[in-house]
Amino acid sequence: MTNEPQNMTMEKLKKIVESVYNQLDGGEIPAMDIPLRSKKNIEFDPKHNVWKYGDMKTNRNCKTVKGAAMMLRTVHIIDFIDQMIKDNDSSTLREMYYISEGWGYGKFNSQDESNMLVEDLEIVSKFMREDFKLRPEESGANVFGDITVNELNRNGVWKKINCRDDVGKSGYGIPFNVEKDNITIKPGTAKFIIAIETGGMFDRLMQNGFDEKHNALLVHLKGQPARSTRRFIKRLNEELKLPVAVFTDGDPWSFRIFASVAYGAIKTAHISDYLATPTSQFIGITASDILNYSLPTDKLSDKDVAALRSELSDPRFKDEFWVSEIEAMLAMKKKAEQQALAKYGLKFATDNYLPEKLTDLGIL
Repeated sequence: MTNEPQNMTMEKLKKIVESVYNQLDGGEIPAMDIPLRSKKNIEFDPKHNVWKYGDMKTNRNCKTVKGAAMMLRTVHIIDFIDQMIKDNDSSTLREMYYISEGWGYGKFNSQDESNMLVEDLEIVSKFMREDFKLRPEESGANVFGDITVNELNRNGVWKKINCRDDVGKSGYGIPFNVEKDNITIKPGTAKFIIAIETGGMFDRLMQNGFDEKHNALLVHLKGQPARSTRRFIKRLNEELKLPVAVFTDGDPWSFRIFASVAYGAIKTAHISDYLATPTSQFIGITASDILNYSLPTDKLSDKDVAALRSELSDPRFKDEFWVSEIEAMLAMKKKAEQQALAKYGLKFATDNYLPEKLTDLGIL
């Protein structure tokens, strides 16, 4: 038997199918309006302090074979979701992509195509893929530090796990479902969060005992963070009142990692208020750091340069700090990794760089 949220999810999704049917029945060409998913159409939401989609729309219709195929796939996905909810089952996005092989003309050409259509359904229905019983292939990242989670295991039993004392060196692995029906969180001695881009630097902070020395909670982002990681960080920030500092490499792609944590990512702007932590602060490598610390660098590639120039027109990077640092990086034509701090020894990042930056931000 389905629960009330799942009933509401299917009610909304079935209205999409009914709209397609009613348009066909009325002799119309079926169409759906979907918000334009680009930086041109993201606007600041002052209520939640995040960036969300604006009013610009794109029209998806059946006037072309490609458009008709996408509409057919939409109906197939909704039918697939309905069956999973009825069976109390779930699927990875990858499994759904392969299941579409049996949908005839509705099969997908790539997983990017199927993922995008699921995101479109999130936008139109105002529910999330977790409500659709769809999950990513990967779970979230890893956490190390003194907080305690109570997690529901696959047998329906609650298990208490301290994210420092009850885990190995890899830390606590964030599952794909981090909502209160699956995880509750209790505070420990951790007073703030450092969200770290690379595994090497995550391991370095853990090995050097940064978490205990400074009462920090270490979160490995694994590059561009999964939705569950961003959601978990937001819950920690809101429920435990832990400030968030994001520590990344110094390049345009890393700047976007920070933006996704703090402001929301462009492709998931429809749920920025659910995923983003707007009070997050940046302590990653900057152009100023490259100069001030004489860090080893790599030359910017053509793609790096194009990405930095694009960020200058991205509203998430409009404040003076970001404009100044991006322009400086373009001028020097250099980028640097977190690990470049090892030029000064294996403890420099934990004993000098991070304490100085965190003190400047008022976190330490």
